[in-house]
Amino acid sequence: MNTAPTPAPPASATAPASSAPTQETRWLTDEQQRVWRTYLDAVTLLEDHLDRQLQRDAGMPHIYYGLLVKLAESPRRRLRMTELAMYAKITRSRLSHAIARLEKNGWVRREDCPDDKRGQFAVLTDAGVAVLKETAPGHVEAVRQAMFDRLTEEQQKALGEIMRIVAEGLQPTEAGADLPWLR
Repeated sequence: MNTAPTPAPPASATAPASSAPTQETRWLTDEQQRVWRTYLDAVTLLEDHLDRQLQRDAGMPHIYYGLLVKLAESPRRRLRMTELAMYAKITRSRLSHAIARLEKNGWVRREDCPDDKRGQFAVLTDAGVAVLKETAPGHVEAVRQAMFDRLTEEQQKALGEIMRIVAEGLQPTEAGADLPWLR
């Protein structure tokens, strides 16, 4: 079982700057490497599949669709920008760019937050609701065909549990955590 997929770099390239002891690299096993690469392939292909479907049907990428859905599910179809960035798992800068594009289409508008002069809300417009109603059936079918129709109920449940564990592990709750929506 190969635990080092590539030769180690020369010692001069990996020597620590201090004299503190270094921890030995825990290389992936061949099976872990296979699972990792298969996972990356599947996620990349799935995201591309959904992006192409949404671009074709609504002229928007998958991430924009997800923002519209979250706003539609929110009270009064509005969320603070920071909450929306947290939901989408993206930086505030990337969210701001996405909202600007959605505003240009008339699907979202920004409103100032009355209790916080620096805060803003993203608000789903009636035109945004209309584009969701028109696009949702095709999107749900694309998701079903690409993923759920290929898995048994047991596999779906296992995948959901695995992804929950991974996501929870990557979202530390301590102060100062380096998470996209905090950047």
